[in-house]
Amino acid sequence: MLVSFCGSMSISTAPKKVNREYYRITIWHFKSAEQKQELDNYLENAYLPALRRLGVKTIGVFTPIANDTAVDKRIFIIVPRGSLESIAELPAKLSKDASYQDAAKNYMDAVYTNPPFTRMENILLYAFPDAPVLSLPILKSAKADRVYEFRSYESPTEKLFRNKVQMFNEGGEVALFKRLNFNAIFYAEVIAGGSMPNLIYMTSFENMDDRNAHWKTFGADPEWKKLSSDPAYQHNVSRSEIILMKAAEYSDY
Repeated sequence: MLVSFCGSMSISTAPKKVNREYYRITIWHFKSAEQKQELDNYLENAYLPALRRLGVKTIGVFTPIANDTAVDKRIFIIVPRGSLESIAELPAKLSKDASYQDAAKNYMDAVYTNPPFTRMENILLYAFPDAPVLSLPILKSAKADRVYEFRSYESPTEKLFRNKVQMFNEGGEVALFKRLNFNAIFYAEVIAGGSMPNLIYMTSFENMDDRNAHWKTFGADPEWKKLSSDPAYQHNVSRSEIILMKAAEYSDY
C-alpha cells in the first residue's frame, strides 16, 4: 500500500546556494609598441577565441590609462571559471587546440632576443559570497570613453585581511556599492599572488567625470561614514593600489 506523506512534509524555502567563481588575472608587462601589437594580436586572434571554444565567457581585457607615460606598461586579462581544476586544465587543453596553435604561432615561437613581453604574472582569486559571479556592467557610453577601476587592498595581517573581507560582505560594503550603482564587475579575495594578503575588486563608469562623481557620493554617504568609522573595521588596510583602465576593443565588456 502506498502512503502519502505530502500532508506532513515541510518544503524548504531556503535560497539556493550559488557557487562562487574563481578568477585568473594574467598581467603581461611590456615596453614597446611592437610588443603591444604582438600581444593584442595574440589575445584577439588566438587566446580569446580558444578560450571561447572551451566555453569561457565574459573575458575582460584592459590596459591602464597610465600606460601612455609608464615605462613598465601592462595588459590585464580576467578569466572567470567555475573551479580551480578548470583553470589548471587550460594549458593542456590549449596545447591540443590546432586552431589556437596556428593562430598563436608568432607569439609562441618568438625568439629570446625579441620576446612579446618583458614578464608575465598570474593572480588567482575566489569570488566574495555577496558577489559570487562576475557581472557585466550596464553602461551606455562608447567603450573608448568608459573607465574601469581596479582596486587592490592589502592588509597588515591575515586576521585583519579576513576582517576587511567581512567588511565587504557581512559589513555591507558590497551592498553599498550596489546601491550607489558602481557597476561592479567582481569582488574577490586573492588566494595566490604576489601582494598577499589582499583582495581585489573592479568597478566601471561611463567616463572619468562619472567615476569622480560616484566616488564623491560614496564618500559623503551616511552608511559609508558609519561603516568606515566602526571600531570593528579599523586598520584592516595597509596598502591600496588603484589602477584606472580602458577596455580593449575586443574585450567582452
